[in-house]
Amino acid sequence: MPEWLTGGPLPPGALAPELVVLRLVQAACLGFLVAAVYFATQRKKRAEASSFVATLVLLTVLIAMVSQVIGDSVARAFSLVGALSIVRFRTVVDDTRDTAFVIFAVIVGMAAGSGAGAVTVALIGIPIVGVVAGLLSFWGRDPEVTKRPTLVVKLAVGMDPVAALGGVFAKHLAEHKLTATGTAKQGAALELTYAVLPKPTSTAVAIVTELHKTEGVTGVEWSEPNGKK
Repeated sequence: MPEWLTGGPLPPGALAPELVVLRLVQAACLGFLVAAVYFATQRKKRAEASSFVATLVLLTVLIAMVSQVIGDSVARAFSLVGALSIVRFRTVVDDTRDTAFVIFAVIVGMAAGSGAGAVTVALIGIPIVGVVAGLLSFWGRDPEVTKRPTLVVKLAVGMDPVAALGGVFAKHLAEHKLTATGTAKQGAALELTYAVLPKPTSTAVAIVTELHKTEGVTGVEWSEPNGKK
């Protein structure tokens, strides 16, 4: 067992265990604040946002760990960059705004792992970013769109959405507006999100059923404004 674990002197340049624990706990708390800002200012439902919220908290703690491992060593920094460069993520971030929060979590994690002075920057920065994100979340939001049902259609890559879905939309929908575009099934399908206004003679079941029969459609999901599916 290393001598310092039994109360002996620490190795040169080593951090005290209690300081490491303190910084990681600080990182976790700050990570929860980052995640809270994200959840309070985004437009996704709780179930949809839960995975990304957890990612933000864990990322903050992990970056704090990395910052302590690197310390002031340039050699360690380059070694970690080389080691982490082999990691590849296939998940595509649907909203570029989410990318900003990933960077936000990285910065806060670095601050938590670097020491008291940098933590002050994080503590000041989090509420400021929260206020800015809150103000921007209202900009461009269409109140009428948010009150309408949401239709999510997964379409095979290479298919023209207008040609594939236009007939069903014209038959069943009085209005539809594309609100988000992303990928699904590891890039094998497009995920198109619409705010829709059904015709009086159409029902959600009829629309979903007919879309499922449409060539190229691999999945359909209907959600009411109150969160019910």
